[in-house]
Amino acid sequence: MTDWTHRRQREFGPFCRNHDSAQIGSVSTVLERKSGEALWRQIGDQIADEIAAQGLEPGSRLPTEPELASRFDVSRTTVRRAMSMLEDDGLVRIEQGRGTFVHEGIINYEISKRTRYSENLKRQGVDPSRITKRVEEIPASDLVAERLKITPGDLVVVVETLSLANETIISYGQMYYPSLRFPGFAQKRIEEGSISPVLQSYGIHDYTRLNTIITTRPPTDTEARALQQPRSRWVLCTQKVDVDEAGSPICFSEAVWAGDRVQFTVDNDPAEI
Repeated sequence: MTDWTHRRQREFGPFCRNHDSAQIGSVSTVLERKSGEALWRQIGDQIADEIAAQGLEPGSRLPTEPELASRFDVSRTTVRRAMSMLEDDGLVRIEQGRGTFVHEGIINYEISKRTRYSENLKRQGVDPSRITKRVEEIPASDLVAERLKITPGDLVVVVETLSLANETIISYGQMYYPSLRFPGFAQKRIEEGSISPVLQSYGIHDYTRLNTIITTRPPTDTEARALQQPRSRWVLCTQKVDVDEAGSPICFSEAVWAGDRVQFTVDNDPAEI
């Protein structure tokens, strides 16, 4: 990891807001083609120095590959290798179809009995939001039925969402709610836009997390597109069950998290250790 990487981690808090295209140098830059140092490395070092010198905030968009290729008078392949070096060093993140951005700090996501997404991020000064992609009633798979303690094929409402931190996508997942327990849940969820008021309408004013399973793996094509990352970058996977005050399951969820944007801290209750 370069000195610039360490400096970035000290100076940047987690997930400052995204900004429009960064104003790094646009004037043609002459590379030392006989110096013995690879051109892609010279380009990477130059861009890293400019990001640091101009104090670009995390989330700032960098110039496109064609723009950088023109500026340095090199091929796009050379530029791509330079940006890959910066990505490996943790200085930038490359989002398929969107561009290259100055990398943000990593979110420290705490997992406890009363984990709440919005509260978790707000404690770190991060603005949380969610985009609902799908709400529909489907038959429960064997896994969903097992976790919710219902019969396979019983109807459940699946809520598919993207979770964001300061407008940057950090997770993609599905939450499943038993339809027999929550009649009319799908319509209420669509109307309310969030889970808590819907649960309260069924008399559930408090719930806790029963357990969480954490694994890692490469993302599927769908997951990589949702997280706007390459398939070669592994994701963190979580499965969790929420229960009501009587200990009955009310929700099972599966999610994949961008491994370069999030880390988990498991907060154990001392009384339960």
